[in-house]
Amino acid sequence: MNDKAADAKTAQHLARNLASLRHVRALTQDALAKAAAVPRSTIATLESGAGNPSLAVLVKVAAALGVPIDELLASPRALVRRWVAADVASRTKGRGVTIRPLVPEPVPDEMMEVMDFAPGAVMAGTPHLPGTREFFTCLEGAVNLMVAGERYALGEGDVLAFPGNLAHSYQNADALAPARGVSVVVLAKAGV
Repeated sequence: MNDKAADAKTAQHLARNLASLRHVRALTQDALAKAAAVPRSTIATLESGAGNPSLAVLVKVAAALGVPIDELLASPRALVRRWVAADVASRTKGRGVTIRPLVPEPVPDEMMEVMDFAPGAVMAGTPHLPGTREFFTCLEGAVNLMVAGERYALGEGDVLAFPGNLAHSYQNADALAPARGVSVVVLAKAGV
């Protein structure tokens, strides 16, 4: 294969992969362009297969999509990516609550996290914009949620939905056993 044919094949891979990754993330060309700090016409040109981007543009677009550059340029394959547990960042919040993302790629307008509660652990929630909805599912043990001063006791399998802009907190109801839950926050759009 000559250089010209190889360049055309790479441009086709970039076009297909870029459009696919953008659609998976529910991003418009304009939204991706803003996130990558490039003109929208650059994204359109790349997705048409006519682009010949600089390394700097590839780095910006890959970063905005949360993928390595090679995923943009790779030949078509199933969009499969595996993260080992050590690669999924977790953080400790409150007293004894470990939080890690349920989905380690950016998901527009949503936050999804697994919450592990040490025995008796307590954590204050972070209020969001009005219009935000939060859903907490208790997976193991028992978790008490305080929402706007009212207590809700959740057992395994119970789900509580509430306005995310209200003051809220989480507490493992058991002082001797751990608990686990999943929090899904559907963010309100700014200005809506």
